[in-house]
Amino acid sequence: MTELAEQSQQVDALPLGPESLVWRYFGDNRMFLIGPRPAVLQNMLAELGQGVLDHSVFFADTAARVKRSLPPIFNTVYGADGDNPGTQVRDFHTNIKGEMPSEYGAGRYHALDPDTYFWAHATFVDQVLYFADTFVKRLSREEKERIYLESKTWYRRYGVSDRPMPANYTEFERYWDRMIEEIVVAHPTAKYGVGYVTKGFPCPKGVPQVLWRGIAPIFNPVAAFLTTGGMPHEHATYSGCRGVSVRSGGISALPPCCGRAR
Repeated sequence: MTELAEQSQQVDALPLGPESLVWRYFGDNRMFLIGPRPAVLQNMLAELGQGVLDHSVFFADTAARVKRSLPPIFNTVYGADGDNPGTQVRDFHTNIKGEMPSEYGAGRYHALDPDTYFWAHATFVDQVLYFADTFVKRLSREEKERIYLESKTWYRRYGVSDRPMPANYTEFERYWDRMIEEIVVAHPTAKYGVGYVTKGFPCPKGVPQVLWRGIAPIFNPVAAFLTTGGMPHEHATYSGCRGVSVRSGGISALPPCCGRAR
């Protein structure tokens, strides 16, 4: 581990591949245990939340939006440096632009603004860190640094300016804390994402109503706990994530083997 720490101080980024920690954790089937944490956090950046509100099918068909968005991102991680859909993911966002409401400072927004695009990526980095440290094993400082340096290679596959990207994990921590404490807001899109699960999912398309009536009483409380318990406590209430799981400590109140990230 000491050698890894010394190496991470000397390199700008680390490669993705079968030996990388991002590969190990990002595709883990247990990732669902953190609920929609990344999507809610993404939409708490006003510009990103407004883009979803104005352009996405998220409200009309949430499942379809997730099904369309996640596979290309997944394949960006697990593809090769010269053979992945990163630039395709970027180009999906070319026409996502518009005017910000006055309550969010007016002005214009564009999904490919580097600050906006990097925040979306940062929530996926946080997703890997939080999931692994909470549900798999306590990550060492060196492992967190390694995951972050691998995530820089991941981000660069999109072909978007890396100007906002912190140089190392320590700087990423500072970036993340500032975003959570000073920048993100309770945008309606984020609150909708929380309410969608805490009030109960509607019957998914293709699932018989009679079957869903039997599944929903079990599924919905679990989804609500994972949603509220998986949010950063600093803004759990602020983002509309209210509930006993947050007030009593949420997921971070689990045993030591399931501790919080960072």
